[in-house]
Amino acid sequence: MDELEIDAVAEVDVDDPVLVEGLPGVGHVGSLAVEHLLEELEGDSTLVRRVYSREFPPQVSVENGVSELTCAKVYAVSVPDGRDLLLLTGDHQAQTNEGHYVLTDAFLDIAEEFGANEVYALGGVPTGELIDEYAVVGAVSHESLLAELEEAGVEFRDDEPAGGIVGVSGLMLGLGERRGFDAGCLMGETSGYLVDPKSARAVLEILETVLDFDLEYETLDERADEMEDVIGKIQEMEQQQQMDVPTDDDLRYIG
Repeated sequence: MDELEIDAVAEVDVDDPVLVEGLPGVGHVGSLAVEHLLEELEGDSTLVRRVYSREFPPQVSVENGVSELTCAKVYAVSVPDGRDLLLLTGDHQAQTNEGHYVLTDAFLDIAEEFGANEVYALGGVPTGELIDEYAVVGAVSHESLLAELEEAGVEFRDDEPAGGIVGVSGLMLGLGERRGFDAGCLMGETSGYLVDPKSARAVLEILETVLDFDLEYETLDERADEMEDVIGKIQEMEQQQQMDVPTDDDLRYIG
C-alpha cells in the first residue's frame, strides 16, 4: 500500500458544504459529536471517501467477525433547509508529526473537491477536574470569524488552550488558513479523564447555532447518564480510600 490512498466510494452533489472534523482526542469529544451527527442524520448521509494511510496504527477493526483496515471516513450529509455537511470521522489519528500534515492536507483536498471553503474542527480542552458547567473554547483562522462564534456562545481566552492545539484539529486551522479556508475549532471543556458526552453536546449546540440546523440528543444524553454512573462510582472509591488512610493518632500506636 502507498503512504496515502483515497478510495472514492461515491459521488454526490452537495449544497455549499462545510467540513466538520471529529477524530479521537481529549475526552473523545470531537469523535462523539460527529458520531452523533451521523446517527441523527443517518437517512441523509452517504459515505463518499475512505482515506487509508501507513500513518495510522497497523491494525484492523473487527465487526461481526469481519475485518476492516484502519481508515478515516468522509460522509456527505444533506441537511434540510441548511448547508450540507462533510463529516470526517475515524478511530485513529496519525502516529507521527509528518503523518498529521499528510492526512490533514488529504482531508482538505477532499473538502476542496466537494466545493467546501469552510471547516470546523471539533475537540476537547482538558480542565484536569470534573466539571458541571461545560463551556466551549474556540480558536479561528481569521480575526473576522471571531464575532459570529462569540455571539453563538464560544469563549475566546488569552493563551488557552495552553500549548496550542495539536493534531488534525490544529492543522485544520493552520493549513486551512494557508489554503484559503475559513476555519474554526470548537473545544468543549472536559476533565480529560473519561469519554465525555456532555462536552460533545455543548460543542454540538454551538454548531447548531452557527450552521442553523436542529438535532435531538436522547441517545447522547443516555451515554452521558451512563458516564455519570461511572463517575459516581469513582468518587465513591476515592472517598472510601480517603476514609481508609490512617490518621496520625492511628499511626502512633504502630510499634
